[in-house]
Amino acid sequence: EIISLSLVNLYFQNIFTINSYDLIKKIESNKLIEKYKITKIYPSTIDIKLKKTNFLAKLKKEEKIYVVGTNGKLLDNNQLNLEIPFIFGNPQVEQILELKKIIDKSEFSFSKIKNLYYFQSKRWDVELENNMIIKLPKENINEAINSILQLMRNKNLEKVRIYDARIKNQIILND
Repeated sequence: EIISLSLVNLYFQNIFTINSYDLIKKIESNKLIEKYKITKIYPSTIDIKLKKTNFLAKLKKEEKIYVVGTNGKLLDNNQLNLEIPFIFGNPQVEQILELKKIIDKSEFSFSKIKNLYYFQSKRWDVELENNMIIKLPKENINEAINSILQLMRNKNLEKVRIYDARIKNQIILND
């Protein structure tokens, strides 16, 4: 609806005189749009298909809470009451998207994450919904996640609350 309202002035213009750059600029200015496709159907129609971004996590920057979208944009959290992880620390949006991509490639589900903690050393800790903590290494995160998931499936390790994979080729367990 917001995009539609911003394009009202184009409704009765000639399709040949519409500036494609202005049209793209208006669509890309909306932080809720992840992808779009514009097709001119001659003689008089422009078809615009939009894909809304998904919300990954909440992030506090400059004393304000934002929502990180999968499109890499930060959105104001004014009216959004979402059940998504909160990120502590000060990561760049690209680092958040990279972690999401790594988690998606693993057997782990991003939806089970309660909080993410980012450290200046460029390392992440993950707190799950059941208050379990996973301390990830800086490198080979995917391998560490899959190894930890194998351990989590072990019934004898149900009381373990902290899985620490910061040391290469080791996972330290704490209850």
